Amino acid sequence: MKMTLAELRKKLFGPVVYWNLIAMVLVGIALCIGLWLWMLHYTMHGEHVEVPEVKGMMISDAEYALDEIELVTVVVDSAYVRQQPAGIVLDQKPAPGSMVKSGREIYLTINQKQSPTNTIPDIAGNCSRREAEARLRALGFKIGPMEFVPGDPDWVIALKVNGREVYAGERVPSDVPVVLVIGNSDIGSGEDAFGDLFGDSIADDTEVPDGYEEEI
Repeated sequence: MKMTLAELRKKLFGPVVYWNLIAMVLVGIALCIGLWLWMLHYTMHGEHVEVPEVKGMMISDAEYALDEIELVTVVVDSAYVRQQPAGIVLDQKPAPGSMVKSGREIYLTINQKQSPTNTIPDIAGNCSRREAEARLRALGFKIGPMEFVPGDPDWVIALKVNGREVYAGERVPSDVPVVLVIGNSDIGSGEDAFGDLFGDSIADDTEVPDGYEEEI
């Protein structure tokens, strides 16, 4: 059965089609409004808080202060400052006074409980003063005043930390200066100098037999 042009036009532009189109438009508008409301809630559009200064606080106090205004504490690094107590906040990002959205992460650097340590490299007896200084500085060591003993000029004889000789592979605090014991051919006899270096005296170890008298 063939449909006439008038019947086709009536079917295409009838009430049912119009109502379907209106329903589709309303559904589309409702979806757009719902999506906008969800994004508004998710991004907290227009809701900002000021970052407080927590530098100088203990980490527990800093966490409490940030949590009170719905900011998240994240400890990202640590350092060692001898004059500061362990657990104190040394730095923060973003900076105090910054305006951020609620829920933003605040990155903190805190003070360690003890000084970090470094491993003493194999330097004593193996390199010159200049090379030793370069290697120690590259590893993060501090270098203290040098000591000199008889030996090959400008050659590293030993290393000391806190007045004690240290050896390759030993771990020592990185904030304590390392003293280079350097050879110097212009200093007295080798026996006397090495006795001073290791705290021994050759004369003290020599025993005089009983009954011996020095001839004059």
